[in-house]
Amino acid sequence: MKKLLLSIVLLSALSYGKAQIKMPAPSPAQTVKQEFGLSSIELSYSRPAIKGRKIFGDLVPYNAVWRTGANGATTLNFGDDVIIGGKEIPAGKYGLLSIPGAASWTLIITRQTDVTSPAAYKQDQDVVRVTAKVKPLTTKVENFTIQFDNIQPESCELVISWDKSAVSLPVKTNIDARIMASIDASMSSDKPAYFQAAAYYLESGKDLKKAEEWFAKAVEAQPNAFWIRYQQARALAKLGKKAAAKEAALKSKELALAAKNQDYVTLNDKLISTLK
Repeated sequence: MKKLLLSIVLLSALSYGKAQIKMPAPSPAQTVKQEFGLSSIELSYSRPAIKGRKIFGDLVPYNAVWRTGANGATTLNFGDDVIIGGKEIPAGKYGLLSIPGAASWTLIITRQTDVTSPAAYKQDQDVVRVTAKVKPLTTKVENFTIQFDNIQPESCELVISWDKSAVSLPVKTNIDARIMASIDASMSSDKPAYFQAAAYYLESGKDLKKAEEWFAKAVEAQPNAFWIRYQQARALAKLGKKAAAKEAALKSKELALAAKNQDYVTLNDKLISTLK
């Protein structure tokens, strides 16, 4: 009888051990992939909540290395070479650490991608350190948040915010030389990418006369492409050729109406209203 009872207890214990109770993570992980330059940046971190606690200067001590999140290490994976704090950083995966302060933080890009405690940090593995001023927030951020903001073709900001504090890390990349080389190669090919090349010249403020020439060739190749004619009209307007710009915009609008594309109808109407 005792053996039978012991067997039942053991089986119950084994069954209980195998029964897993799935619960939400207290500091849920997040992975953010942001297109940037000609590639992307992938960020992985965990998001603790305030939960009524005092954060900076208490839960997160001042003047001490912090993993900049919770649970595992916070990492950044750059798809292309970037520039941070004036330092050129090759594409690859890096750790993001910080030393919070009341008025400013030290943000650290490190070769270490597994730092989860200050004891594991090795300063000789730093790639770059950047000082970032603390920006007071009027609205409390409950969950620790890292996000990309102010995204431009060659720059963006990594913004860290929690409680009523935020800091930002500027990130830059050089893509112009690579795009110009690609345009040169395209123009020497059998099928030049006239529209893409002209659009880049227009948006980056390069030779607008060359952009005008390429837009004309793009229109010739795709006469019903209302989106090409709209960009052509913008280039002509920037060159001060208002009559030609209005003509191109009106044609773009006509084609957009036929294609039932109200967005481009609206864009052309706005452009035409400036050509008086």
